[in-house]
Amino acid sequence: MSSPQSSVAFGAPGIEPRWSSSAKEGVGTAYHTSCRAWFTLSHGIVNEIYYPHVDQPNTRDFQFLISDGKTFCHEEKRDLNHEIEYPERDCLFYRLTNSEPNGRYRLVKDVLTDPHRSVLLVHTKLEVFDESLRGKLRLYALLAPHLAGFGAGNSGSCTEIGDYKLMHAVRQNVHLLMTCSSGFTRRSVGYVGFSDGWQDLMDNFKMDWQFRTAPNGNIALTGEIDLPDSGEFTIAVALGRSYQSAATKLFQSMAEPFESKREAYVRQWQRAVINPEFDFSSDTSDDGGEYRLSRCVLLAHEDKVFQGAIVASMSIPWGETKGDLDFGGYHLVWTRDLVQSASALLATGQMGTPLRALIWLAAIQRPDGSFPQNSWIDGTAYWSGLQLDQVALPILLAWRLHKHDALGLFNPRVMIVRAAARLILRGPVTAQERWEENSGYWPSTLAVVIAALACAADWAMETGNTDTADFVFAYADWLAAHVEEWTVTTEGELVQGIPRHYIRINTTDPNTPDPHADPNTQMIQIANGGGLHPARNIVGGDFLHLVRYGIRHANDPLVCDSIEVIDQVLKHDLPQGPGWRRYNHDGYGQKDDGSAYDGTGVGRCWPILTGERGHYELAAGRDPKPFITTIEDFSNQGGMLTEQVWDGPDLPHARMRRGCPTGAAMPLCWSHAEYVSLVRSRHDSVCFHRVEPAYQRYAVNRVPNRFEIWMLRHPMQRMSRGKILRIILAEEASITWSTDNWQRTNESQTINQEKLSLWFADFPTAEWSVGSVFAFTIFWKRDQRWENRNWDVTVI
Repeated sequence: MSSPQSSVAFGAPGIEPRWSSSAKEGVGTAYHTSCRAWFTLSHGIVNEIYYPHVDQPNTRDFQFLISDGKTFCHEEKRDLNHEIEYPERDCLFYRLTNSEPNGRYRLVKDVLTDPHRSVLLVHTKLEVFDESLRGKLRLYALLAPHLAGFGAGNSGSCTEIGDYKLMHAVRQNVHLLMTCSSGFTRRSVGYVGFSDGWQDLMDNFKMDWQFRTAPNGNIALTGEIDLPDSGEFTIAVALGRSYQSAATKLFQSMAEPFESKREAYVRQWQRAVINPEFDFSSDTSDDGGEYRLSRCVLLAHEDKVFQGAIVASMSIPWGETKGDLDFGGYHLVWTRDLVQSASALLATGQMGTPLRALIWLAAIQRPDGSFPQNSWIDGTAYWSGLQLDQVALPILLAWRLHKHDALGLFNPRVMIVRAAARLILRGPVTAQERWEENSGYWPSTLAVVIAALACAADWAMETGNTDTADFVFAYADWLAAHVEEWTVTTEGELVQGIPRHYIRINTTDPNTPDPHADPNTQMIQIANGGGLHPARNIVGGDFLHLVRYGIRHANDPLVCDSIEVIDQVLKHDLPQGPGWRRYNHDGYGQKDDGSAYDGTGVGRCWPILTGERGHYELAAGRDPKPFITTIEDFSNQGGMLTEQVWDGPDLPHARMRRGCPTGAAMPLCWSHAEYVSLVRSRHDSVCFHRVEPAYQRYAVNRVPNRFEIWMLRHPMQRMSRGKILRIILAEEASITWSTDNWQRTNESQTINQEKLSLWFADFPTAEWSVGSVFAFTIFWKRDQRWENRNWDVTVI
């Protein structure tokens, strides 16, 4: 079938669009901010091209189809064998070699972006080894636009500027232009699944269709390469806010030799990242290869307009099953992941990006001190949950930058004060833990909050604000004193002989939390179809953060017993080394048959958790290098680290191999950050994340807790005699109280903790008898109103 060159493609709007696999083998961009394009690689081809920000993908994939015109048409990603190399050290420049399985020909592709323009460049060489194919092979560039983050609603056309034959796609205000240095002999735009180039060529191995336009649908662009005798050519894909902008970038980029582009691209990266002072190759098992690559991967995930915004991953987990309604993926900013990435870069000697990250966080912080659960790079919230660790972590980043003398002229005081006040008012129950599934008392969140408040208090002490420091330390002391009460079961049934251990989470409603929730009796509803279980029998390794940040000593008997439990319940011995699942009955991961997670599945081992265990081993006085080696071996051929690895038996039909990546996010910046931090920690012989003020206060010389804290969100009902009852409020109030069943009343005025904009009143209980009840109510001064209810606190 042939078509007139003026015709419109048939089959509109095409099949329902899908994204590409998250199993990336590489990510890249120029280091310079003038290039605002990023790319990902998998299966030997280019997948997403991000533009103009690192949170906006614009393509599904770009590959070549290879045909002899008579007997076969090969698809690069499915039919050829793939190799990936890094021709230059300390640089995200890739060489992809895709070979025909019988060795008859191969494609060698050098992939990078223009060092100063938003243009993807793929320099390609076709090498033919089978003489019978020489002069007969035809190459077809096939690109699937998903402009501005959507596969639907794209429009394509064949256009010309002078003698140059171009292929154009547009959606909203994003324009994509593709051309070839040697030209196209044929071009066509069509609807995916009906009139696209793949459908055309697989029919009779020839390109018969030359449709000029394909408006408003899920489209693909196809161009037959005018192959020169050398077999070498360059494909360029430019993106812009207008047709003219994209065309200008395209022609300016093509006007310069590819080799000069390559030299400038490499020079940019190497100038930015090479720092002999922070070369920790001797602390790795691969001469520093994965360490240096991880540093580049983390840097590449930073946006170039909203600088400091680092997305979690340039991937969409299980993307091949996700459509336009799942446009979020992992190319969003999570405060937690951002701080992990920025802290890891600080560990490598990078100062600029971590400081930009802190400033970006300060710019998007809400007036109440919180941060979005996750957001686009302009700070617009995507999900709406509240996680206390994501309020605390920016304080830790600010403190680390302060200790490294890397804040410059930026003063994060307002950000820290707001965040600290938010932690005090909203704690100790978090609405979501770091896995974003449950609310309650969580050992990891408590560890991060205590560490952050210790940093805030230590900083206040440095600046002479001793009253504020004492107030914040008092709250942190209270949290530290109750960690075991809130998060340890004494009736665990998972491992015989170890009934007392940390649990995953002690669940309670974050809006009306039970201030005395019992870890032995609470039930937990596991997300993703995991079922309802006693909380005492659901465990995870998150308590290790208590050691990581310095809240508990590594040889604490309770910590050691809890490690024995998670090793028996969650540990998997993989070919690369030990791996751990997040918790038992986890449903977030690849199904047992190897199929994609679709809302239910089986949680698999996370390389992050191997790194966290390595940090614990270091704190316990043991060498973490075996864990460093394991994470290195978890990486794929391109050195990317995944969110999860397969821990079941090999499933060749599903391409699942034990200890190798699943369909979860890859690369995951958090995984690379954990690895980098572990390498630095081994070099220093101390955990890079340990907060010294917390370590000295809670692990070395434990400071006794003097207070019991009462708040509207955490209205405790009983307290030990001898402690000081401290009531903390967000506004000025007077407290009317009684200890004799209201026979006599007293009135106390709240005191302003001015720096934190909090109000409090203290009530010593040393002279109160055991069993007495402290009853009180609140009168709000600003609004001149009573709370119209009483509270009781029993002295025990």
